[in-house]
Amino acid sequence: MRRERVPPAERVRQRLRAVAGDRAAEAMPRGYQRLGRVLVLRLPSELLAHGAVLADAWQEELGVATVLAHVGPIDGELRRPRLVHLGGGSAETEVVEHGTRWRLDASRLMFAAGNRTERLRFARAVRPGETVADLFAGIGYFTVPAARACPGATFVAVEKNPVAFAYLRENVRGNGLAMRVRPVLGDNRTVDLPRRSFDRVLLGYLPSSLSWVPRAVELLARPRGTVHVHLVADARDAVDRAERAVVAALERENASPEGAVRGREVKPYGPGRTHVVVDARVRTA
Repeated sequence: MRRERVPPAERVRQRLRAVAGDRAAEAMPRGYQRLGRVLVLRLPSELLAHGAVLADAWQEELGVATVLAHVGPIDGELRRPRLVHLGGGSAETEVVEHGTRWRLDASRLMFAAGNRTERLRFARAVRPGETVADLFAGIGYFTVPAARACPGATFVAVEKNPVAFAYLRENVRGNGLAMRVRPVLGDNRTVDLPRRSFDRVLLGYLPSSLSWVPRAVELLARPRGTVHVHLVADARDAVDRAERAVVAALERENASPEGAVRGREVKPYGPGRTHVVVDARVRTA
């Protein structure tokens, strides 16, 4: 009979058990995130003391160069990850998804693999001739694949974090988009953007981009445009809660949703919470 292949995480667990015992082995999570040559783990604090053992094991099992571990939640408005090196050297890496290539430093910037489906969906939503504002562009998470998918659209990508902005510029150039994507460094609340000029505005900030709905409304072209609002809601009735929150935010700006707003779950976001995106076609005054 053909022997069943043991998954990499289980082989790492076996190696950890041999040096640290059953309790440590059972505490090791099964999941991991691979970002090109870099592996990112979520470990309970008691396993950090065995970081070198885990790094060696993962490097051998998956062939990654560098292993990182989360030591705290995402930090502040700039969304800086709190990570430590367990093994390896540079955390600079390249992620490839549906033909798009992003470069980033995984020790200083986040990359949510769980947003893969939403990145593809947003890219397919953009139409030729549109002008799109991405107010939380990061390294080009959404703008770069959308610009690749829709050659007839133009984009303004705003990013406040200077580290992310440097990679945004590099990723725009590296994907051959310099003629259609304009990166802008600065706070999206104060940077000089033309009012009433954008057919589509993306608000991709978590845990909630509701506070930026007024800015989106002032940027949307007359008489109508589309806004994509990302937020986190209680998992129970998450989509309904998110849709109602976005409608209320738009109505406070005297912007009327044209037809039904449409929310969809993107991914789980911690215990009892869900990341939701709400699309709203908006009639502007």
